[in-house]
Amino acid sequence: MSVATLREVVEPAFAERYGVPAINIFNDLTLEAVLAGAEKAQSPIIVQTSVKTVKSIGAEVIAAMWQAMVARVSVPAVLHLDHCPDVEVVKTCLANGWNSVLFDGSSLPAEQNLALTKEVVDLAKQYGAQVEGELEAITGVEDDHGSDEEAERHSLQASLDFIDETGIDVFAPSIGNAHGAYKSTPVLDFDRVSDLVRERSIPIALHGGSGMTNEQFAELISRGCAKVNISTSLKETYMKQTLAFLKGAESADKWDPPSLFASVHADVVDLVVDLAEQFGSAGKAGN
Repeated sequence: MSVATLREVVEPAFAERYGVPAINIFNDLTLEAVLAGAEKAQSPIIVQTSVKTVKSIGAEVIAAMWQAMVARVSVPAVLHLDHCPDVEVVKTCLANGWNSVLFDGSSLPAEQNLALTKEVVDLAKQYGAQVEGELEAITGVEDDHGSDEEAERHSLQASLDFIDETGIDVFAPSIGNAHGAYKSTPVLDFDRVSDLVRERSIPIALHGGSGMTNEQFAELISRGCAKVNISTSLKETYMKQTLAFLKGAESADKWDPPSLFASVHADVVDLVVDLAEQFGSAGKAGN
């Protein structure tokens, strides 16, 4: 199947109550390894790029890498722009082949956020793309976006109105989750997910997944979190395994970059397979 839309990936997950890994890549190695891990697990996958990654590599370069690498896999794969507060960047990515975006206007007044999100939904439709929306900011800083201060939560009705008026395809609520590494096990508002799903039956995006417990993942996925975001875990795997390999290379005085790349690639593949098995998406690529 290869390239798929966000709906094609999250709607079966929402219906069957499993979670699709949505993993933030940041270079060619992580892109190829995330796709390879999804293929090995036979799991649908959402490949995410931050605005920082888009600006540092270039939308055209990422698009070329994506087209070349996604052609090698058979599993459903989505290219998603994560947490973008800039409509112009959204336009650039959609024009270059991203088929899913999160317009993040959560730092704006609610009415302005709603209006701009609706504008992005209308724009995305022109490209056959879909949109994730966010009313409340998720705590934490990720790739230079966000704040460590917890944002005020809106009422359930305000969230429902936002979903209805914008026409988004996936909703990302604030439920006590946070970007970055947790210092302790987070206290999560599971009922918030259930309330949203009961009232609107919309797939929920779970942000700040790195560091949650297996029990928390299972509970949230069972309640309707069909898209599970992972960023910090990949960064930590990539950098820690690189460091460990380089320490070994220094000790042996053997410097072979392709061996480093192969080693880290294998570790990222293993991470993706583990996540797919944990979230219940392994073996679901044929759905």
